[in-house]
Amino acid sequence: MAYGGGWLDRAGALRADPGWIAARLADAESVVLSLWRDHCLIGPDRTPVRRGVADAGALLAAADETVFLGLDAGAAVFAVDLSARAEQEARELAGATEAVDVRALVGGLGPAEAAIQAYARGLLHWHRGQRYCGGCGASTVSGDGGHTRSCTGSGCGRLLFPRIEPAIIVLVEAPGEPDRCLLARHRGAPEGSWSTLAGFVEVGESLEDAVCREMAEEAGVRVVDLAYQGSQAWPFPAGLMVGFRATAASAEVRVDGEELLEARWFTRDELRDRMARGRPLGRVDSIDHHLLGSWLTRRR
Repeated sequence: MAYGGGWLDRAGALRADPGWIAARLADAESVVLSLWRDHCLIGPDRTPVRRGVADAGALLAAADETVFLGLDAGAAVFAVDLSARAEQEARELAGATEAVDVRALVGGLGPAEAAIQAYARGLLHWHRGQRYCGGCGASTVSGDGGHTRSCTGSGCGRLLFPRIEPAIIVLVEAPGEPDRCLLARHRGAPEGSWSTLAGFVEVGESLEDAVCREMAEEAGVRVVDLAYQGSQAWPFPAGLMVGFRATAASAEVRVDGEELLEARWFTRDELRDRMARGRPLGRVDSIDHHLLGSWLTRRR
């Protein structure tokens, strides 16, 4: 799945050493990726621009934040945030022609490259939102190569880590025959757009608890026989999608009318017909697409 399987060694035992990070920033083998306001800066070939450190002095000096992403075959990979700059200036500094969302590039990038770009986006987005301590209001400073921030307030010293926002996404099957799955039309979604059901995990919940609550709240469906299917990093800005398959206790559906406008059961033939008419099975870069695709090829 997209945004997973990146090949970088994140070097957790080394990045805490400021001297080691400084040495990597002075190493001619190191490379720098550039982002601007959560967008990748790309070249005319529509791939993310990579600059060697030796050629990136002005870029590094202009960056709002520089983070260490990891080692690629021993060479350090950094990412810089140019969000405080106007777009044209950011593009010129990076040697880029365009700023685009990584999700618009995913079809043209390998899974590992898409994972690295999404990783950089998520980490830099976190830094922009953690300039000040939530406990005392003092400013914070980056550490561990950009993987922590520390409060500078006297008597506080809180250590901040990047936050992950877990969410569950579920393919619900109807009980009995024929085989059917539950899809919903979400408020704000385009007309005729259907997808699996999902929701954030709340404080004090297990993943399984969240599945049961979300299905009951949004669609009025009680589910049983939960089975984990996989997970996907979704750093837009900080998600972790955890996929499940479950069976409804009954075929009755009652949508909440708030998040969901409509929900209904689809057979495999109906989904194949939608695909034949050019209707994709969810976002191609999402675990939603994986859940639906695997269901189409599986029989109970």
